[in-house]
Amino acid sequence: MPRKAKFSAEQIAEEGFSLVRQEGMAALSARRLSKRLSCSVVPIFSVFHSMEELSDHIIQLARNHYRTYIEQGLAQPIPFKGVGIQYIRFAQEEGKLFQLLFMQEKEQPPVLDHILALIDDSYDAILRSVQSTYNLSEQDSKDLYLHLWIYTHGIAVLCATHSCVFTPDQIQTMLSEVCISLLTTFKGGKHNDYTS
Repeated sequence: MPRKAKFSAEQIAEEGFSLVRQEGMAALSARRLSKRLSCSVVPIFSVFHSMEELSDHIIQLARNHYRTYIEQGLAQPIPFKGVGIQYIRFAQEEGKLFQLLFMQEKEQPPVLDHILALIDDSYDAILRSVQSTYNLSEQDSKDLYLHLWIYTHGIAVLCATHSCVFTPDQIQTMLSEVCISLLTTFKGGKHNDYTS
């Protein structure tokens, strides 16, 4: 009868998640993890077939953690604004996890129109919040969401890499100004030329 594993898959993945949260995915190794668990590598590989399988579990834990931020944003009086603020807050508070989820090089980059649905499990809920809040068509809602995500992602990357510090007031003001400008454009007719 095989000896019972000292740690469950959940315990090992949670400890790996804690390591990645502090130091990034590059720090994850069987040796580092076994040291944190005060054991050999045997218990790790008795429940996970490979480090890749463990990494997949850790990425899912990171996604779940990120989703709690987005759910808090969607619960705000202006959900789309709340999502943007929470996206940046996640980058500020969980820089290593943000880098893991949103700053990894892709072998085959997705086309711009599909990127949000691919990277964010909450895409449909966020898109619905745009449509209901601003009374826009589905296409204009997608366009607004994409434009604001590009802008918000830029701020979030600066935060996650400690390249710049933003106050909550600055973030709220910047997101509001860009959103108002885009809404004015969408509701007043789009322009194809930068100088129009």
